[in-house]
Parts: sequence; C-alpha cells; structure tokens
Amino acid sequence: MLRFRNILPVALVVAFAGAIVVYPQSTRPQFEVATVKPAAPNSLGQLGRAPGGRLTATNVPLALLIQNAYRVRSFQVLGGPSWMATDRWDIEARPEEGSVTPPGPQDPNVPDLFSLRLQSLLEDRFKLQIHRETRELPVFELTVAKGGLRAKLADDQTPFRAGDQRGGISLMIGGGELRATAVPFPNFVAALSGVVARTVVDKTDLKGLYDITLKWMPDVGQVVSPPGPLPTGVQFLSPDPSAPSLVTALQEQLGLKLESSKGPVEVLVIDHVERPREN
Repeated sequence: MLRFRNILPVALVVAFAGAIVVYPQSTRPQFEVATVKPAAPNSLGQLGRAPGGRLTATNVPLALLIQNAYRVRSFQVLGGPSWMATDRWDIEARPEEGSVTPPGPQDPNVPDLFSLRLQSLLEDRFKLQIHRETRELPVFELTVAKGGLRAKLADDQTPFRAGDQRGGISLMIGGGELRATAVPFPNFVAALSGVVARTVVDKTDLKGLYDITLKWMPDVGQVVSPPGPLPTGVQFLSPDPSAPSLVTALQEQLGLKLESSKGPVEVLVIDHVERPREN
C-alpha cells in the first residue's frame, strides 16, 4: 500500500516500459461492486490493492487512477478538464469472489486483470472515453558513455518470480536519489523516464539485473517527485544540494549518456469524462 500527501502524485504500479494496451469494454473484466464518493479534505491519500483483488483508494485524483489503469505516466495523458488533477475521490471496489488468482510474472505489454477492472470502473462511473495515438514528441536517448558502463550487475541474476523467498527487486526514488537492487534494466529506464517527465529511449542494449545508486541535484523545473507509475514500496528521498546535475550524475556514476531528441511516443487522449454521481 502506498501513501502520499496531497502534493505527491504517487502511483501504484511497478515501473515498466511497455506499449499502451486498451481492451474493448465487451471483453474486459469488471469489479462486481464499487462505491465512488468525493474525498474528505486534507485526508491522507493512498491507493492500493487489498486482499482478494480489491481496490482501495482514499483522496486520489482521477488523473492518478487513469495512469494506473492504463499504465502510463502523466506526460502520456493529453486533454481532459483541470478537475481531473484537483478533485479527489474515495473508492472501494471488489471483484467477483473467487475470480482473482495469485499474481505471477507480468508481461509489460499485457495489462493485469486489476488494471483492466480499473479501466472498466473509470468508463462506467466517470464516463471516461479515450483513444490512443502516437505523436512525435521530445524524448531522451540513453546510451553507454565513451568511458564505458559503470553500473554494476547484481550478484544474483536469477529472474524474480512471484512466490520467491528472496527479497526480489527493490527501487527507491526521490527528488535527487535513486537506489535499485537487482532491478531489470528496463525498469530502471522506466523509472528514469518518470524523473525527467519524458520518454527515455533505451539504446544501450543492456540486459540483466542491476544494483544502482544514483544521486543528483534536480535542475530548476525538473520533476522532483516522479509524476507517473513507480515501483510498489517507493520512498521519496530529499535531494543533496552538493550533487551534480542528472546528466552529469548518469555519466560519472553509471557511465550512461542522456541526450535530448524527438521520437514517437504513445499517448492517451481524453475524449470525454464526467464527475461521477455519489452512491
């Protein structure tokens, strides 16, 4: 369960780098029962999956729910009214009893049943209508720097699977520090994309699980708290004013080079949305 104050748009899902997949409503699973109501002011925000596949959301904006339902970051959601980010909602929803199976390894291109049920809820209660586009937008290209890679492979390269007794991957990220243990490199790239609020195109061809420590001082205007989906268990860390810029830190500490470019980016365009009726 993640918790956050009103100013922190923290998300639920694990960092990933997959295509946006939108399933037709006729074939999409749904929550059997759901209640949606305006949140009490100044309550602690939290969004999580409860036992049995239930959704529990307290003081959560619709913008964050959309990011989790379609597994996108904030910069990939275009259009829609301003209240999507300002109005807060309390939601309780549960699937049909016995319909939830234990989670296993997840293909980033295939939404899990929880995300699909959340898509159905948003369409039903918020009358959300969206369509997917690919647009030419600013991106960053990530390559290995001339001096060679400095990021270290984790000692244990066995892919993590649900039910493993070992700790599995972990990733902490905040306004100037990222720490990862046994994280797949695409997950690191996805987390980096959240920091810079722009798609990061991985051109390193790196494979395997990595132990990573990265410290930098955010530039003026740079996102201090990543706006999009982050790994479960994420923590926000305070920036070090003596640390270098992100571009410099990547090169000096990890041997990676980040360069601005343009490229195709998948986005979700909001066609229609309504405030739900309280039930």
